[in-house]
Amino acid sequence: MQIVIISGLSGAGKSIALETFEDEGFFCVDNLPLSFVLSFVEKFAEEDDQRNLAIVVDARGFPEDLERTDEVFRALRDLPQKTDFVFLDATNEAILQRYRDTRRRHPFYKTHRSLLDTIEYERSLLQPLLEYTDLHIDTSSLSVHDLRAVLKKHLLAEHERRKLFIQIESFGFKNGVPLNSDFVFDARCLTNPHWEPSLRPQTGRDQAVIEYLNAREDVQTYLTDLEQFFDAWLPKFEQGTRAYLTIAIGCTGGQHRSVYLVEQLARNVAKRYPLIVKHRELHITHSCQTQLEEQ
Repeated sequence: MQIVIISGLSGAGKSIALETFEDEGFFCVDNLPLSFVLSFVEKFAEEDDQRNLAIVVDARGFPEDLERTDEVFRALRDLPQKTDFVFLDATNEAILQRYRDTRRRHPFYKTHRSLLDTIEYERSLLQPLLEYTDLHIDTSSLSVHDLRAVLKKHLLAEHERRKLFIQIESFGFKNGVPLNSDFVFDARCLTNPHWEPSLRPQTGRDQAVIEYLNAREDVQTYLTDLEQFFDAWLPKFEQGTRAYLTIAIGCTGGQHRSVYLVEQLARNVAKRYPLIVKHRELHITHSCQTQLEEQ
């Protein structure tokens, strides 16, 4: 079990940080008063010691609780679970600009105080937390994607990061393109088994059709291009904020060429990513990993 305590200035990116951990399967709690943290963590560990936990702790709820910073954080350090403390910071100028852009009200804003004074006031309240920081991130010049990448790099081991989930789907253009597609590839330019009478009633999953298309140079070049494209670019999508990606490959009827290409591409992609295969016109959906195990 891993515990991540997130704190920092309002406008520095705490919500983005919490969303990042939630996407990675953490149980997430926002704005938990500091005085509740230790008892909550201990109770959570009793109930589910296999699930990771991320908590945002700051001065919004009960600022007076921050007087217990030493007591609470020393106790957290003594827990058997791995505990990391992240503090998100930014320059006054960056925070000011973000509030101008979002037009949101700062949680500590008072009518007798300027926004700059409000930021400085919150900064002073959070000062005691800095002593316990494991990872201090200045988000002034970071984009949302940059912040997510920094958090994953420093706080999530490679084997713990959630993989991009992929669906690879075959379809027939005569019935329309799948609406949820992120990539659409047209295989109608390839040699068509439909014109071989013995292959016409079969599909791209049948051995005779597979052998026929395996022997076609245009089909193999097309498949190689697809594999090289996704070998190069799927890691880039995984580094971003995408959780799901749908790849659609179509031919005229969605029976031979697209089915064959989807099955072959899935074998390559499944070496690194969890995925499902869907053949829309055949009404077949399966997990590629399960399929490989059965063969």
